[in-house]
Amino acid sequence: MPTWLEVALRTLSAVFILFIMTKLLGKRQISQLSLFEYITGISIGNIAAYISLDTDSHWYLGLLALSVWVAVSVGMEFVTMKSKRIRDFVDGKGTILIENGSLIEKNMFKERITLDEFMEKMRSKSIHRVADVEFAVMESNGDITFMVKKEFQPITAQALGWQTQREREPQSVIMDGIVIDDALRRSGFDRKWLNQQLSEKGVKLEEVYLAQVDDAGDVTIQTGERSIP
Repeated sequence: MPTWLEVALRTLSAVFILFIMTKLLGKRQISQLSLFEYITGISIGNIAAYISLDTDSHWYLGLLALSVWVAVSVGMEFVTMKSKRIRDFVDGKGTILIENGSLIEKNMFKERITLDEFMEKMRSKSIHRVADVEFAVMESNGDITFMVKKEFQPITAQALGWQTQREREPQSVIMDGIVIDDALRRSGFDRKWLNQQLSEKGVKLEEVYLAQVDDAGDVTIQTGERSIP
């Protein structure tokens, strides 16, 4: 077998195997990672490259290494779910950076985060003054969460003492010109009603890029070029 063909087949096999194993590892592997998950991701990527390019070696050894890594990672997830002590050791604990409105310098130094980086994180949360923050913590995944002081928090219906009705999420009933029957049923309507709505708005089904029904039964349509309220 030519080397180029062998490399191509190995690479396709590695992609397929990685997809299956990533499904086993769960969605956390593609979102915010803990330290152990970060190490696992790097190691699995290196092993996949080994399977693809190292034609002098036996490919099944790379598959064995991948299987061991995935088994360890899945096993560690179950262990950390059962034991807080192990979870704190493996994933780490959050570090308080602001408490009662006061910035804690020693914790900033411990996490090796500069004031410039901290201010950048604040601005990403639409917070511009440290004095407005009541509490801030660096989570184990490296993200920083903020709680602003009560006087700077947005006004809510609860704060005003208003009674509000429960609201359902908008349902996407058409995508790419195809009716999503499950979403349409959850919205409480049927195809006859939907066809009537499209007819009233002068839009054909195949022209609809996205259509959503809100809690009040109002339909908004996106054609990809314009929005039809």
